Amino acid sequence: MPMPSRAARRPALVLSALALACGTALTTAPAAYAKASPSPSATPTPPARMSTVGGALLGRSGTQASLQTGAPALPKKLTARSWIISDAESGEVLAAHNAHWRLAPASTLKMLFADTVLPKFASTQTHKVVTSDFDGIGAGSSLVGIKEGLTYTVKDLWLGVFLRSGNDAVHVLSAMNGGVDETVQEMQRKAEELQAGDTHIVSPDGYDMPGQTSSAYDLSLFARAGLQNADFREYCSTVRYDFPGEWKTTKKKGKTTKTRSTFEIQNTDRLLAGDYDIDAYQGLAGVKNGYTSKAGNTFTGVAQRGDRTLLVTVMHPDSGHDLVYKEAAALLDWGFKASASGKVTPVGSLVPSKSAQAAASASAGTSAAATATPSAAAAAASATADSSSGGMWTALGIAGGSMVVVGGITFLVRRRWPLPQGHQDPQEPRG
Repeated sequence: MPMPSRAARRPALVLSALALACGTALTTAPAAYAKASPSPSATPTPPARMSTVGGALLGRSGTQASLQTGAPALPKKLTARSWIISDAESGEVLAAHNAHWRLAPASTLKMLFADTVLPKFASTQTHKVVTSDFDGIGAGSSLVGIKEGLTYTVKDLWLGVFLRSGNDAVHVLSAMNGGVDETVQEMQRKAEELQAGDTHIVSPDGYDMPGQTSSAYDLSLFARAGLQNADFREYCSTVRYDFPGEWKTTKKKGKTTKTRSTFEIQNTDRLLAGDYDIDAYQGLAGVKNGYTSKAGNTFTGVAQRGDRTLLVTVMHPDSGHDLVYKEAAALLDWGFKASASGKVTPVGSLVPSKSAQAAASASAGTSAAATATPSAAAAAASATADSSSGGMWTALGIAGGSMVVVGGITFLVRRRWPLPQGHQDPQEPRG
């Protein structure tokens, strides 16, 4: 069968971020929580105390949901150790289960890698691969098939990261970024900027390493941040792509011609591409899946139906073919029904980044200063200082069972529904 001349991809998401004015200030100090690695026991259990970033209820173990009479029931028989379902636009967390449990993230950590490195290089920039670019790739890593001595565009490399979860692509991009050690340090700083306190980076590709952790909550933050970037949206929603291979020389009638071969790579995200026992999820547009022996299966996805866009993260369900996708799809189905019912009270929120939070606080402080009394102005300045230092979280604050709106970020998402797998997109013809 001939290779397609162009990549067939999901339509890209179109997102924009709007900083809301800061309302009543809510100052909380996140509770101390266990800094343990994933439990090595046969029946691992979450720590007794976890982070309360995003709301006090999210720091509790077990399932957190506030369902009114008539609300749809949560899916039965969910086996994941941790999961979270949230509104991608408002950041409201509709329900969660051990949201801040620090677990091995596998390749879903590549979302943070993209948040950190992707903005640094133009998609058309090229790089000729050298042997040292592959230093540090773990045994048994997933690879896209990058070859030493060949030149690739940055776009090629990122599609290798998102579609095939290629650790070779991650390490080449890391080499371009100053090396693995520098990239790990930058990723850790980025996690801190995003208020992802459950995340500790050891390897940029998510390969199992001692002490490397993240959480369902943090992975949702990484996805939400990445979806603000147009290239990120394109790459994570691409279903298949003609990846560049080796150069071939042919001679015909005394004339020598060199052409570069290609081979098709397909996205391993089964909710995006489908599988023999699961259909592509209607409205899904990525984001990233992963698997290692320590992490089990992990998945973060974003999907839209009508004017509602939801984020879901599922970490380490029981073993079973495509079970991580089936549980994610069940949570998305529930989330869309729950949102439409209007009978589910949020149990927390995805917080904005520290810089967005500080900007919103500063904007609110400036607006209030014109009419504020000296004492009120001083209080506003104090609140802004607390915000920039990370002592205050904004967006939806959940404390003592009451909800206080204190500012945050809204994402506006507009995209076409994806066509069923195998159907031709009239705007993306295949040769």
